[in-house]
Amino acid sequence: VLAGALSVGIGFGLQNIVSNFVSGLILLAERPIKVGDWVIVSGGEGIVKRINVRSTEIETFDNCSIIVPNSNLITEPVKNWTHGDTMGRFLVQVTVEYGSDAEVVSKILQEAARAHPKVLTNPEPNVVLARFGQTGLDFELRAHVADVFLGGLVASDIRFSLLELFREKGISIAQPVALMQAAQRQV
Repeated sequence: VLAGALSVGIGFGLQNIVSNFVSGLILLAERPIKVGDWVIVSGGEGIVKRINVRSTEIETFDNCSIIVPNSNLITEPVKNWTHGDTMGRFLVQVTVEYGSDAEVVSKILQEAARAHPKVLTNPEPNVVLARFGQTGLDFELRAHVADVFLGGLVASDIRFSLLELFREKGISIAQPVALMQAAQRQV
């Protein structure tokens, strides 16, 4: 009886190991992720550094390692930013005060995107008036870069140029509700 219970316990314990091993073989054969890919999993996001037979090591952008059992990469959703190629889209969201000329704002956003050398012309950048927000008009600039790893830097560059372009055209970025309420209390 004791030997039977021990065998069952060991069997259940080995079940996860075997599952991760088989999942590791599937990952190596199918290659839904590979070393160097930028992935997002339930434990976080980062660059795949190593795929072993039992687990996969993902290095976060904070230089921390996430060890993910291979069975999780097979059974759970994985967002892979660089699976087919490195092209990616980025967003620049901005809220301007009500009363701003929406057409002028749209043209400024387009101009800022087209002026940046790393923004692709195909697909072409586009601007949408996303919503009428609490404090102003919410716009989104949607554009693509050839290397998704540069998306954050390009978006930052565009935000800096937007500050200057808005200042030149007399367009004000809307203040958050909390700042507006604080300013009203001081008056």
